[in-house]
Amino acid sequence: MEPAPATSVQGTGKGRPTPKRREAERGRRRSVAAPRDRKEAYRRAREQQRQERARTMQGLRAGDEKLLPPRDRGPVRKFARDLVDSRRSVAEFFLPLAVVILVLSFTNNPNVQFLGSLLWMLLVVLIVVDSVVLARRLKKGLARVHPGESTRGVVPYALMRSMQIRRFRLPPPRVRPRRTKHR
Repeated sequence: MEPAPATSVQGTGKGRPTPKRREAERGRRRSVAAPRDRKEAYRRAREQQRQERARTMQGLRAGDEKLLPPRDRGPVRKFARDLVDSRRSVAEFFLPLAVVILVLSFTNNPNVQFLGSLLWMLLVVLIVVDSVVLARRLKKGLARVHPGESTRGVVPYALMRSMQIRRFRLPPPRVRPRRTKHR
């Protein structure tokens, strides 16, 4: 018995022969000009680093999850950022208040200097209390929303973010601070 002839169906196949390995490798290779000297190699490396930093900064400004640096990636960090950004904290006013306290400390009046020192101590105590409250809320929220996920380093991350002036935070805040209800 003779085998049946293979039927050719029009439109199947790629329409060209498979390239040899040697030809495929040659097509994939890019000619990379080696640097002529150390200075040029250094210049190229700096340019590459500059482009990488620019791409990272663009990702930070846009808040795009894929372009964020590893420190800011993931649902746990996103939750921490949103929690910090949803409230006002004493620590975000630290820098402006520190300037005021510094000005008060340079006056010649001892009463004003004492007021500056008192304000400084009050500010430190308020920041510590606010940070403890934030850390507890963050831990409880993470246990509720992301159980079983690694939360290593999230509390310091959130505390550092809470100390930044809201306008200069990167990635930028996605949520507005809640308004307190007055009765």
